[in-house]
Amino acid sequence: MMRAVLAALLLAIAGAALAQSSEIAKPDPAVERRMKALAEELRCLVCQNQTIADSNAPLALDLRNQIRAQVAEGRTDTQIREYMTDRYGDFVLYRPPFKATTAILWVGPFAMVALGVVVFLFVVRRRRAEPAAASVPQQRRAELEALLDESGRAEVARPRSD
Repeated sequence: MMRAVLAALLLAIAGAALAQSSEIAKPDPAVERRMKALAEELRCLVCQNQTIADSNAPLALDLRNQIRAQVAEGRTDTQIREYMTDRYGDFVLYRPPFKATTAILWVGPFAMVALGVVVFLFVVRRRRAEPAAASVPQQRRAELEALLDESGRAEVARPRSD
């Protein structure tokens, strides 16, 4: 009997320890629509490649609850976004604003494509110039053979054409 009570107690404690703060049981549909729209614009700081609307991380759950509370307080979407960026920085936004600290996020991909095009053109031009450079040793060999024939020191063995 004592074991059963102890097991039930341990099971209840373990369940409580693993439980996250739950979502609201009977949410207001208007609040949920606004919360969902805002949550789709914010990055989960734990997952980093999911929105807080899609994430199951405890932090994402807390952020969704913060958004709900702020919507219930009557704050605007802009005020809620500003609150999140003040607290977590521009990284929390999936579409960060263009400014000095985020310029690399906006310009970086285009700069990488431009750099790739420049490297590609450089390689193509270099490869086109190689066939002319490959024929130079043959021309040089012919000049050397002519010089050797003229000086009489050595004769290059040439195949006979009979």
